[in-house]
Amino acid sequence: MTMQSAAPRAKRILMVGAPGSGKGTQADAIAKQFGITHIASGDLLRKHIADGTTIGKTVEDIVNKGELVPDAVIMDMLRKPVMAANETGGYVLDGFPRTVEQAEAAYRTAGTLGVGVQIAVHLEVPEEELTRRLLARARGADDTEDVIRHRIKVYEEKTRPLLEYYASREILIQVNGARPVAEVTWSIVVQLQRAFKKPNTHAAPRQATTDKAVA
Repeated sequence: MTMQSAAPRAKRILMVGAPGSGKGTQADAIAKQFGITHIASGDLLRKHIADGTTIGKTVEDIVNKGELVPDAVIMDMLRKPVMAANETGGYVLDGFPRTVEQAEAAYRTAGTLGVGVQIAVHLEVPEEELTRRLLARARGADDTEDVIRHRIKVYEEKTRPLLEYYASREILIQVNGARPVAEVTWSIVVQLQRAFKKPNTHAAPRQATTDKAVA
């Protein structure tokens, strides 16, 4: 089964952005706009742990120690939700992959199943604004400015390289995420609608579009 032959009308979108960029908020809005499923890997992990599933028992200690859950476990956890979402219109994926290595592994698996990402949406937000947002919603003693800046640094080193990776395989949409939520949503939706009208969207075209307000 190829990407082109499986559920060709399904919309499969990936959200990319630093901590505090608004990925979850925008993923929810996009999912509602297009009638597709928002899949958040972090939420799924927490649900598996709360429900005491096999996956939950496997990752509970890892998550509690603040370590990264193995890629194979994440992909196993995402397989059913992604397949189900693809059958009912598509998905907005939030929280995975976080590195190019993870993206390559996911690309191989999802591509053979016909459920690979078609469009990646990147929310660009200046570091100072990210820090301000994260400090404003800090929930514990660990959410200090130093810790927050470290999280952003890790994103820059590990996750930002995904932008070049996805730009070479799918459409990459760049959006200024520092604006009010409704404006960001509008920009994303307009660019997605334009992208999905293109006849080769489902064949993983190699091109990128940019929200002019990013520059």
